[in-house]
Amino acid sequence: MRVIITAGGTGGHIYPALAIAEKIKEKEPNSEFLYIGTHNRMEKDIVPQRGIPFKSIEMYGFNKKQLLKNFKTLKCLFKSFKECQKIIKEFNPDVVIGIGGYVTVPVIISAKKAGYKTFIHEQNSIPGKSNKFLAKYADLIGVSFASSKKFLPKEKTILTGNPCSEGALMVKPISKTELGFPASKKLILIAMGSLGSNTINNVLMESLEKFKDKDYSILYIAGKNVYDTIKNVPVPKNVKILPFYEGLAKVMKVSDLMVTRAGASTLSELISLNLPSILIPSPYVANNHQYINAMDLVKGKAALIIEEKDLNGDTLIKEIDTIINDDKKIKELKTNLDKFKVHDSATIIYNELKRLVK
Repeated sequence: MRVIITAGGTGGHIYPALAIAEKIKEKEPNSEFLYIGTHNRMEKDIVPQRGIPFKSIEMYGFNKKQLLKNFKTLKCLFKSFKECQKIIKEFNPDVVIGIGGYVTVPVIISAKKAGYKTFIHEQNSIPGKSNKFLAKYADLIGVSFASSKKFLPKEKTILTGNPCSEGALMVKPISKTELGFPASKKLILIAMGSLGSNTINNVLMESLEKFKDKDYSILYIAGKNVYDTIKNVPVPKNVKILPFYEGLAKVMKVSDLMVTRAGASTLSELISLNLPSILIPSPYVANNHQYINAMDLVKGKAALIIEEKDLNGDTLIKEIDTIINDDKKIKELKTNLDKFKVHDSATIIYNELKRLVK
């Protein structure tokens, strides 16, 4: 299969795109790929490291506050249509896949107008602006949450789950002792994304001493942006702080509870690994989509939520203790997480792509 993939801006778009590419390559080793991304975002570094040919186009999102910048955005958009038409014609793909971000707009539209098959995927409960706009140009639309279907054309929207979930299941777990904790103690994993959160960090720094008498271990992945400010802070013996952990799913597999944001990829991994969680949605994302993502699980009694405005050390510790010391509660959360599972998500997407191409 010859495949053009486009996704950009954040790991929440890029890693599901790569998961789909990996599944296609697993099923059809001779497949050829081309990734089209923005010239100045994460994908320009991540994608080439995976050995996937990469083409960049200059694209920007529309700016609500500095309207004059939108003239440059429009100029780049019109220019990118010409570039995409040329790139797509030269590569001549069987299918063009868009996994979110404004860079997908010129790619998917150009592909559709040139007569190529198109597939887009939405990771969040409420579709982003790009995917809402592109829905009419897509031959098929995959969604991670059943609740997303009401926002998109029903006749071509299917529940696929998030392709990152399948990858999480394949990861080999690390042991608690390798992390420096007793195997017999329960482990709480706190992680707020690769860059971290200053708000969460401040709450934890004020509360660290309160963890010293707890009968569980705490692994706090602080994030690269905040770690330098706290790396010399003394911590209780049952607490460990790291700046980053490559392949977090291997730690999630041995954790008993996770405190985290509510990004779509994170939720897909929590669901696939049956890991109870306390979700602290980021209030700084477009359309408050992390809160809406989280509420899908909360309403299904599959997770707990603390809004950032309500967060303090006492609240967090109380919620952790409420769950971790209640085996009945943990069992209930895991049972309800099962109801959200879409098994073999990347495989489902691969099979749908094959059907679409044929």
